[in-house]
Amino acid sequence: MATKNRQESGEYALKMAKEHDVKFIRLWFTDILGMLKSFAITVEELENALELGMGFDGSSIQGFARIDESDMVALPDPDTFQLLPWRPMEHHAVARMFCDILRPGGKPFDGDPRYVLKRNLKRAAEKGYTLYVGPELEYFYFSDSKGTETLDEGGYFDMTARDTATDLRNETVLTLQEMGIGVEFSHHEVAPSQHEIDMRYTDALTMADNVMTYRLVVKEIALQHGVYATFMPKPVFGVNGSGMHVHQSLFKGEQNAFFDAKDPYHLSKTAKCYIAGLLQHAPEITSVTNQWVNSYKRLVPGYEAPIYLSWARRNRSDLIRVPEYQPGREKSTRIEFRSPDPACNPYLAFSVMLAAGLEGIEKGYEAPEPVEENVYEMSDEERERRGVGTLPGSLIEAIQVTEKSEVVRKALGDHVFDAFIKNKRIEWDYYRTHVSEYELKRYLPIL
Repeated sequence: MATKNRQESGEYALKMAKEHDVKFIRLWFTDILGMLKSFAITVEELENALELGMGFDGSSIQGFARIDESDMVALPDPDTFQLLPWRPMEHHAVARMFCDILRPGGKPFDGDPRYVLKRNLKRAAEKGYTLYVGPELEYFYFSDSKGTETLDEGGYFDMTARDTATDLRNETVLTLQEMGIGVEFSHHEVAPSQHEIDMRYTDALTMADNVMTYRLVVKEIALQHGVYATFMPKPVFGVNGSGMHVHQSLFKGEQNAFFDAKDPYHLSKTAKCYIAGLLQHAPEITSVTNQWVNSYKRLVPGYEAPIYLSWARRNRSDLIRVPEYQPGREKSTRIEFRSPDPACNPYLAFSVMLAAGLEGIEKGYEAPEPVEENVYEMSDEERERRGVGTLPGSLIEAIQVTEKSEVVRKALGDHVFDAFIKNKRIEWDYYRTHVSEYELKRYLPIL
């Protein structure tokens, strides 16, 4: 299929806006921490915005560390024009478009996470590769945002009686499809009131936009039904947290570069080097794929969250799993990176995963032997003997490892790298100095 150029895409967006009586267009972009930012323009401004962009205050893209107060320009990507289905149509339709952030002279802004991903995808493209990803985002439904009262007591793949949660999930799937986002399937997850909707595999830039849309749609539909949806990695003590397992593969044109018919795992040398890159650099990229203090309450043994640096085919305790090959489905050959959580910034997370994998390919890393046994059940001595390392155990440990990483600095660029580290240190200081309910219950009566 021929790709539309920007002018054709722009004309299509203008035509769609007219046909659907769109009055407002929400211009979306993402800050360094992965928070969706938005401002609205009227349809009369759309043509001008597509050509020249719209000015706004650049500090809104910096997260907690507001280091860049200068004006920026949001240039809408016309390929991302979509109607927002939950808006009341009788009062004119509302659409959204993702934006690329530019400096006033038209140069891409180094602090824009979408630009960071584009830059990393370009690095892959120069080697002939296109990155395809399929993330599985888990989340919880609670009665409200003030507590963790669940809506059901179901478990993994449970067919609960027709209840609010099932209806919510179904409506969410239909809304995503209305917005042009393909959904493979949805199901109840392991913990009570925990759910998962899997989006259909696509190229990494489209998928990062889709993840941002998905998170908003899940929350929006929940809100309409008077409940709360959260992507917090570990909201409830004692049950599984929410992960974002990321299936990924590299293609060269129509060919899956990860497939090799002769290999016992059906994995090419490229795939094994990519796995080796991910395993070697996993500790360095963890502060990006698991960027919140709470992320590390999920990354503990015993709750299906992978913390050990190993790979295998069947084993779900490994950091990287290789789904079984099905004859005739070469294009489905992929690897599944299991540590990220759904509260990350998808643009940055996909960037650092790709960068780690490409490092393995470029430098010819050798993948260690796969570990098919349950790594959780091994003794520390056995893990050490087999060279199985671990992910960082807290946000501060993860930041300290990332700070020394040339791979992450190169992937994010100096601006985002420095701002991200600064943001995370601010967050750690908030957490470190906070007196929690746990401390009051534990220590006040005895000290």
